[in-house]
Amino acid sequence: MTERLTAFLGDSAIGRGDGDEIARLIRGRPAAEQPEIRAYDDSTGRVVDIDYRDSIPPPPRGRGRPRMGVAAREVTLLPRHWEWLAAQPGGASAALRRLVDSAREAPPSPEARRDCACRFMADRCGDRPGYEEALRALYRGDRARLDSLLAAWPADVRDYILTLLG
Repeated sequence: MTERLTAFLGDSAIGRGDGDEIARLIRGRPAAEQPEIRAYDDSTGRVVDIDYRDSIPPPPRGRGRPRMGVAAREVTLLPRHWEWLAAQPGGASAALRRLVDSAREAPPSPEARRDCACRFMADRCGDRPGYEEALRALYRGDRARLDSLLAAWPADVRDYILTLLG
């Protein structure tokens, strides 16, 4: 699953794509605008730091299989979990990869979508009129009230919040 980002300059959505596409978009903007552009992860609503410099140093080599994009990490499980994983076809690593891939492909829950929209709103909308009431409506599940409060906000901001909510 490729990370999808949306870039904003002020209240305007100026682009959507993966990290490389957004970096190219930022490099193509005037130098004065570049630091003002904020990119948001469409799946989490979090701000993503984009390195838009032309030359990016190669990442340091660590444990794992770097040529395959594999990085070794540590997982702490109870013995019964390790036993179950060891009994799965392909072993523990293959079973964990299948579980993670399955979870990533599942559509996000309504709660996850709500939290995603909330993270974006907290970063981009905190000084807007009706912000706190919009958050209350969001968490109450009062879509009609939320829509009425968002109607006064800039179109790109409002549309992105609604996109995040699904």
